[in-house]
Amino acid sequence: MTSTDVTNGAEDSGPGGYAAARLHLLTEGEQSGPPRRSALAGLTDDWLAGLFAAAGGVRGTALVAVGGYGRGELSPRSDLDLLLLHDGADPAAVAALADRLWYPVWDLGLALDHSVRTPAEARRTAGEDLKVHLGLLDARHLAGDLGLTAGLRSAVLADWRNQAPKRLPELQELCAERAARQGELQYLLEPDLKEARGGLRDATALRAVAASWLADAPREGLADARRRLLDVRDALHLATGRATDRLALQEQDQVAAELGLLDADTLLRQVYEAARVVSYASDVTWREVGRVLRSRSVRPRLRAMLGGGKSGPERSPLAEGVVEQDGEVVLARTARPERDPVLPLRAAAAAAQAGLPLSRHAVRRLAATVRPLPAPWPAEAREQLVTLLGSGRPTVGVWEALEAEGLITRLLPDWERVRCRPQRNAVHVWTVDRHLIETAVAASALARRVHRPDLLLVAALLHDIGKGWPGDHSVAGETIAKDVAARIGFDGADVGVVAALVRHHLLLVETATRRDLDDPATVRAVAEAVGTQGTLELLHALTEADALATGPAAWSSWRGSLVADLVKRVSAVLSGDPLEDPEAAAPTAEQERLAVEAFRTGGPVLALRAQAEPPAAGKDVSAVPAAGLAADPEPLGVELQIAVPDQPGVLPAVAGVLAMHRLTVRTAELRALPLPDGVEDSDASAAPVTSASAASAASVGSAGSDAADGSVLLLDWRVAAEYGSLPQAARLRADLVRALDGSLDIAGRLAERDAAYPRRRGVVAPPARVTVAPAASRHATVIEVRAQDAPGLLFRIGRALEGAGVRVRSAHVSTLGANAVDAFYVTDGSGAPLPGEEAAAVARTLEDMLRG
Repeated sequence: MTSTDVTNGAEDSGPGGYAAARLHLLTEGEQSGPPRRSALAGLTDDWLAGLFAAAGGVRGTALVAVGGYGRGELSPRSDLDLLLLHDGADPAAVAALADRLWYPVWDLGLALDHSVRTPAEARRTAGEDLKVHLGLLDARHLAGDLGLTAGLRSAVLADWRNQAPKRLPELQELCAERAARQGELQYLLEPDLKEARGGLRDATALRAVAASWLADAPREGLADARRRLLDVRDALHLATGRATDRLALQEQDQVAAELGLLDADTLLRQVYEAARVVSYASDVTWREVGRVLRSRSVRPRLRAMLGGGKSGPERSPLAEGVVEQDGEVVLARTARPERDPVLPLRAAAAAAQAGLPLSRHAVRRLAATVRPLPAPWPAEAREQLVTLLGSGRPTVGVWEALEAEGLITRLLPDWERVRCRPQRNAVHVWTVDRHLIETAVAASALARRVHRPDLLLVAALLHDIGKGWPGDHSVAGETIAKDVAARIGFDGADVGVVAALVRHHLLLVETATRRDLDDPATVRAVAEAVGTQGTLELLHALTEADALATGPAAWSSWRGSLVADLVKRVSAVLSGDPLEDPEAAAPTAEQERLAVEAFRTGGPVLALRAQAEPPAAGKDVSAVPAAGLAADPEPLGVELQIAVPDQPGVLPAVAGVLAMHRLTVRTAELRALPLPDGVEDSDASAAPVTSASAASAASVGSAGSDAADGSVLLLDWRVAAEYGSLPQAARLRADLVRALDGSLDIAGRLAERDAAYPRRRGVVAPPARVTVAPAASRHATVIEVRAQDAPGLLFRIGRALEGAGVRVRSAHVSTLGANAVDAFYVTDGSGAPLPGEEAAAVARTLEDMLRG
């Protein structure tokens, strides 16, 4: 239909001609999506221009489309946002012109948002009302004086750019308030396509930020996401016949059919995917706005202080190849993603632990260049994944950044089936994939309750992974979990535990709330399904985390007490299983050799073995007492074995020296080794003794060595450099000798370093937990420590145990992601287990120290 046709229609019969053409466009189905929106806008443009011409026009006036109509995006029931602009012409003539324009629109029953202003009035109103200013940014000329419209557009854009430092924070606050009211579009079962976070309002806000020239939104996928949301709104308007933006449940099937989609779930998944693109672009854009505004506010002061010189951004190391810059986590200049397949997980774990966002540029570079991980994953990759999952609330944002660039599905291909998958259950508040991440967040707060937090966190991530498959999702999930756990590098036993947790993740809560717990058969059936105390402990924590991540209606103190009661009963059934004696393993020939040498020299002896994948492929890289480490450590770090004549203070001394050298302890064991028969009677002077050994022997003797009784302590550690290269073995041994003779102030050195480089706040970890394990050993008292891993943690624990007057017979230390899970077998001075009250007091003292 031409503008002449519309004009004649307006003259002959009012808006009837436009109404018929509009109805034909919307109902014939010849066009949809952007072409239909553009055609509807063009049809409306011609009609309004005809009305303007038919009204006779007034010199110095112009009709301008603003807002969504100004962008040419007319949905079937969209408002018409119109501004009648004039240069101060005769008020009566302008009012008459406005009547001839507005009344035909109202006669058609179309919603109209209108105003009549001079350019000066429009600019003044925009300065007072942010929403008006946003609408004018999309001003488009329809009829009348083109110069008037062009002048206003130029002035409004200039005002926006000049006022950006003030208006953009105001716009960001407006977006945040709206998100708090409307929720997140990507998770709502009945979302508001326009107002919810990630919706059309946010997409418009990103256009406004770009117009400011202060920052720009990531463009990849943003236009497609916006188009998808507009398409859904068009279909919603046609399906309901109303100007609504809320996608109600009862209308989703009809909207899906209008769009040619399989079903309502497919519709929601497409909406969620689009919303995620908009939300992520918003996060990145607002961080960039903040960075630019901070830079502008600081730069004048810096120039004044530095005399006009330039200063580059400060970069603080977080992990190998990862640094912090301007409040974001970026790749180090020396990082080589193409040679380091673990780098995405290492960067993600470092960001989550520091509570910082991952830079979009870093994630894009990783996605473009990093090589796939081998199968099974190297141990470092598995540990970094566990660290990421155990980082609490910051995990969510970091995970979303990885997912935005497709890195998650490359790491875990099975994730694709649950990504953006809706859950049509009033109890669930999240999509399947977000629920899995929320479960990991909840599980991270329960990590102190279990011996294997790594298995808990991975099971939390995978427990609903089967929801993308037909049939019982627990059964399907068990099969998927086996494959994923094996791929990421767990051994067969651990794979079995993860699979069992996924298979039975609903067992406890369903049994506790639906079965008679006084029936022995009920408890026996659960015990048979669970199998072991360790699996039961993990399943209990997973049950609570799953419920907490589902929604407020899924967990209560009543449900928690029922589950706890069931767990207590099942534990009683399982308690008959014999416990393995952790001290039963026989020493290897290499360990005996080290023990004999330590006895004969009277000082510490070190052996280092580089760990490769698999561990059996390791190779010796040094001999002791004086040798260096390989320049390029293997991915798993270095195995460090130390034999020391039995004496007080060995554990804190070794742990402190390693902490001083920024070595992260992955695993550690300490135990006393008896010397082989005949060694004690041999002449120690027959062995070659270096000057360092002699000094060591003298110092150890002065410290009260018990070497004469034939007992030697063996410490078996796996360590890795926090960042940078590993230290030389000779330096480690020299510092250990000084630590044992008391001439090295480890506590003071660590305190000085912490004061010089204070640790950032990052994640708020759950408090440490120290317990006495009942009946865990016949020969010693077992004290279990579960805490957030940190430099010097093992040194502090060892020093606290020494201060409590107990003797550490053996220790079994492991770092699982960001969690330290340690068991210390302690005795009194006579070698007997501690009495109950004394053991409890030691545990309380240790816990107070760790929480202080």
